[in-house]
Amino acid sequence: MPIADVEIWDENNKPRPLGQPGQIVARTDGQMTGFWNDPEGTKQRMVDGWVLTGDIGMIDRNGYLYLLDRADDMIISGGYNIWPMELENAIADHPAVMEVAVFGIPDARWGETPCAVVVPKPGGRVDEADVIQLCIDRLGSYKKPGKVVVRDGPLPKTPVGKIKRRDLREPYWAGHTRRIAGT
Repeated sequence: MPIADVEIWDENNKPRPLGQPGQIVARTDGQMTGFWNDPEGTKQRMVDGWVLTGDIGMIDRNGYLYLLDRADDMIISGGYNIWPMELENAIADHPAVMEVAVFGIPDARWGETPCAVVVPKPGGRVDEADVIQLCIDRLGSYKKPGKVVVRDGPLPKTPVGKIKRRDLREPYWAGHTRRIAGT
């Protein structure tokens, strides 16, 4: 847009060279000045008058902007924002679930759909239909997982115990040039 400035920044909020991926930031007249009653949220999304979009992209030498990935884990399915933690909390309440991770995978109809990887408790039984129905009942049909994978082993974790969603997600995006699906 002729009235907006758009740049690609690195993790230290410094501009990246053309063709290099980073977070998309924007600045324009009339943009938001912050989140209502949320100074911490404002501090995380606004830097020196720039809005950090939460999307990863790059700008080519012709000035075209490409969306490549998301800086956070939000899933956009059919235009709806779905936070993995919402589904993870609902699924974790299933009595047979030991641990769960949710992330977005490509979907021909919706752009992305949630995928839930579930590890049952020893001796527990979890099936896809039960997990999907649990999410429909708790969160609504539009937030249900499009795919549920039940696995025997533990989920991959960082040295501090955080689930590595990216490791679980990457096989589903193999062959895609972007980590955002849809039009």
